[in-house]
Amino acid sequence: MSERSGDAEALGGGRSPGPVLAVEGLTMHYSTRAGVVRAVDGVSFSVGKGQALGLVGESGCGKSSLALTLLKLLPENAQILSGRILLDGMDIVPLPEERMREYRWSRIAMVFQAAMNSLNPVYRVGEQIIEALEVHVESAREESLRRVRELYDLVNLDPSLIMRYPHEYSGGMKQRAVIAMALACEPDVVIADEPTTALDVIVQDHILREMKNVRAELGMSMIYVSHDMAVIAEVSDMVGVMYAGRLVELGSTVDVFRDPIHPYTRALTSAFPSVTGEKHELTVLPGEPPNMIDPPSGCRFHPRCPYATDPCRSETPPIVRRGGHWAACWNPTGEGA
Repeated sequence: MSERSGDAEALGGGRSPGPVLAVEGLTMHYSTRAGVVRAVDGVSFSVGKGQALGLVGESGCGKSSLALTLLKLLPENAQILSGRILLDGMDIVPLPEERMREYRWSRIAMVFQAAMNSLNPVYRVGEQIIEALEVHVESAREESLRRVRELYDLVNLDPSLIMRYPHEYSGGMKQRAVIAMALACEPDVVIADEPTTALDVIVQDHILREMKNVRAELGMSMIYVSHDMAVIAEVSDMVGVMYAGRLVELGSTVDVFRDPIHPYTRALTSAFPSVTGEKHELTVLPGEPPNMIDPPSGCRFHPRCPYATDPCRSETPPIVRRGGHWAACWNPTGEGA
């Protein structure tokens, strides 16, 4: 088995007969007046059937750009420069937009970051879900309405809300409705981009539990995107840590949280309070993520890393297996600093 980032199945523990989603060397840049933004740079991983992968990192590290790239929902100034996105073994990168529309929602769907912006305010919520069903499943209206009732039951929404407008829903209700819309066509993979942003912790906990239950009941794969380590720890089987457009660590949730390898991952977990175990002083990570128009050479974390050595400043570390999981670091223990 390869220890390089090109082996997407190795980077994710894809299950037999193969991963539902495999990403291989994916690179996506934005062209701006200020220059080229290297938002996603050589990312590889795989997700098996029924698995949940959590992508975590600071704001601006490329998580949401990666999520949008997986669905090819990109603005005009964005371009996929290289890599493959294999959905059940088929590369969707070269597909024209007309073909790609057939796969969105039916095979790969997304729960967007802000539920209030995901729903059209002048259309009833149920009608918006029915429209998605009629386009992608070509079902009759009565059949679509029955499916919407099932989805509302699944996400714990009262079916009496189906024909109400978004402004008649609370924030938590809107988020559940957006989740129902993403599940409408029974996709193989659902990507949830900060699915509980702006919700209070009680509603957040309820929605995360419901998403876990839905995944278990339907056997679908999920990718959770968040900067919240607690959310990722609760909902994910595997964790991918992103920094400055690159995947710097990947492994099972237990391995990554119990024994983080990359200094960036260790900094994130040290800054995260725990309600169990001994008390410890939280660590503040100095500095901020780099400008992706002109990122640092070598390891992009080296300007903020206390263990950086000369190779860190000049050579890009490959992501290789270290113990039970994968990390991209020249000096993971700090012994060479």
